[in-house]
Amino acid sequence: MSNWYQESSAPERKTFWACFMGWALDALDVQMFSLAIPALIAAFAISKTEAGLLGSVTLFAGAFGGWIAGALADRYGRVKALQITILWFALATFACAFAQSYSQLLILKTIQGIGFGGEWAAGAVLMAEVIRPQHRGKALATVQSTWAVGWGAAVILATVLFSHLSADIAWRAMFAAGLVPALLIFYVRRGVPEPARAIATAAQQASPLQTLFGIFKPDVLRATMIGGLFGVGAHGGYAALTTFLPTFLREERKLSVLGSGGYLAVIIVAFFCGCVASGILSDRIGRRANVAVFASACVLTVLVYVFAPLTNAQMLVLGFPLGFFSAGIPASMAALFSELYPAGVRGTGVGFCYNFGRIVSAGFPILVGYLSQHLGLGAAIGLDAAFAYSLVLVAVLLLPETRGKTFSDTAPLPTPTPNLAAN
Repeated sequence: MSNWYQESSAPERKTFWACFMGWALDALDVQMFSLAIPALIAAFAISKTEAGLLGSVTLFAGAFGGWIAGALADRYGRVKALQITILWFALATFACAFAQSYSQLLILKTIQGIGFGGEWAAGAVLMAEVIRPQHRGKALATVQSTWAVGWGAAVILATVLFSHLSADIAWRAMFAAGLVPALLIFYVRRGVPEPARAIATAAQQASPLQTLFGIFKPDVLRATMIGGLFGVGAHGGYAALTTFLPTFLREERKLSVLGSGGYLAVIIVAFFCGCVASGILSDRIGRRANVAVFASACVLTVLVYVFAPLTNAQMLVLGFPLGFFSAGIPASMAALFSELYPAGVRGTGVGFCYNFGRIVSAGFPILVGYLSQHLGLGAAIGLDAAFAYSLVLVAVLLLPETRGKTFSDTAPLPTPTPNLAAN
């Protein structure tokens, strides 16, 4: 990181750290849910399938939140869209702590998902436009690695709270704690300057619908379709693997909370390292080759992790490559998707491709919960994740190589149709 960071300008560094801290704290809020699943099942007397639905509605809502926030970022600016989504997400997370029924929690998780999906979309395109092309892959992958930082913080918080409080109080305290750091980042990001490219594009005012659906114009339709497939595979694999992983370690591997924290710590550290490594390789060997390497390794590693008769010590060792390889795919998405679109629809395109996968992948946690009743939780996780990462391989073979692409300051927005122009 040091070489490219030292070459960065003051605006680049400021934007980098704002997004770095923001994504880490968003990860903290989101990962609280997977760690609280056993307590939620007991508190509301729900099944694994119903618990999976809580994760699925968050992903589903995030899909629309990301698409809409991307369009708002194209029309009104990247930083302004960030401020709105951060505040939305923080308040929704805090409200989850006060849910009195499963139905209430389901609604609140849906609201939370809208802000979560939107925050990533606006932040990704902001970073992509500010960082110079030769370092774009490394910078965005490093920011993505902060998911491991937030994930680790969530594990530590869960370990402390569930060790000192009753389970019914601990999960509520976790969600309540999500408010303070997210609000702090809202104020930090308020001082980040709007990218010059976004300012230039904002003058080309199109209607909200033209901005929202501009990614389906013939010149970018192929990128949108294949990028959406990429998102399905990336999010589907991640959701299948991480939503029920703590539950798998506790119920099938019979690990205590502290034991599960130790296993998760290995995966989390590996995830951080995998993101950084993916960013370096992405700028060195290209976006397509980098994703192909990591996706292939993910399929093999996940299958071995959940199907092979491993001892606890062997699972601990294999946890590192599992976390390392699963990191490479999401670490590459922000740079790759940003480079597929012109400035006028870049935010919308990034938001749609990244979050369209959430609509389809929203079914993966439900499917894992359902299959676990027939195949066992480990087998359900392994089959779902391997299938999803295979979709990533198919998508990346169909996408163009975009490494080092230079963005123009402006790009035409969708051409108004006669009817819209008449209005």
